[in-house]
Amino acid sequence: MALDLESLSDATSGAVGSLLSTTILYPLDTCKTKYQAEVQAHGQQKYRHLSDVLWEAISNRQVLSLYQGLGTKNLQSFVAQFVYFYGYSYFKRLYIERSGYKSVGTKANLVLAAAAGACTAILTQPLDTAAARMQTSAFGKSKGLWQTLTEGDWSHVFDGLGISLLLTSNPAIQYTVFDQLKQRLLKSKQNKTDKDSSPESLSAFSAFALGALSKSIATILTYPAIRCKVMIQAADSGDNGTEKAQKKPRKTLMGVVFAIWNREGLLGFFKGLRAQILKTVLSSALLLMIKEKISATTWVLILALRRSLLLTRGRLKSA
Repeated sequence: MALDLESLSDATSGAVGSLLSTTILYPLDTCKTKYQAEVQAHGQQKYRHLSDVLWEAISNRQVLSLYQGLGTKNLQSFVAQFVYFYGYSYFKRLYIERSGYKSVGTKANLVLAAAAGACTAILTQPLDTAAARMQTSAFGKSKGLWQTLTEGDWSHVFDGLGISLLLTSNPAIQYTVFDQLKQRLLKSKQNKTDKDSSPESLSAFSAFALGALSKSIATILTYPAIRCKVMIQAADSGDNGTEKAQKKPRKTLMGVVFAIWNREGLLGFFKGLRAQILKTVLSSALLLMIKEKISATTWVLILALRRSLLLTRGRLKSA
């Protein structure tokens, strides 16, 4: 099977964009995750506002702990975005080739994006769970990746997989909205059909704006599931890796739902929504902006590589 260079380029640019955006926004992500993971108990809350998490790190002289789990998160983010963008791009190209349509409709786009998201969730769930546990551990108490993964039963590294599969609707909605808006915006610029020409790309500002809008819509629609997932994957308070801590009851979706409902009510399912939107919108917008610019810049190199491979193959046949 021939290597799909266009899908490979799309996947690489998406993964690099994700790596950069994750690193830049990681302290905000840590504050957001710790804030989301806390459930009000007996009317008491440790974090009443997102800024309380940041203040705790500063007052305890643990500012660098805001980066705990960054390596794991970057690895998870890079692999996830590479798999997602490659699968999404490849599925779209395959759909167009098999169906004979010139473009992918909204419904088909949702299905293809969800399929790519499901593959991504299954492959990267252990890293996702480990990163969440590192972020929600007490400042300065985060464990290494291997130690986090090997705590208790190996099945625990797949905690939250069911919700992750459900949340494939998030990127499906996001990238479908982004692609549809992008196609409309570039429609007037796509008069040339030369296959060897550089494809039209969005400006940095346009990519940022469309990325922010598409991610906001997806985040609002799926947020209750996002918070439940964070709580399931979060490290137990006071967990120091002891045998006693490892024997704590396993968190379940229904258990988390009842805990939120009983202690915080309906609005509890949306605790941290503004922080989630702020982080994910900035992250997604930066990711898509970087991806667009990298894709446009590297397209000429991809074409040159393809020509070089064809020339090499021709010389070998003629030799």
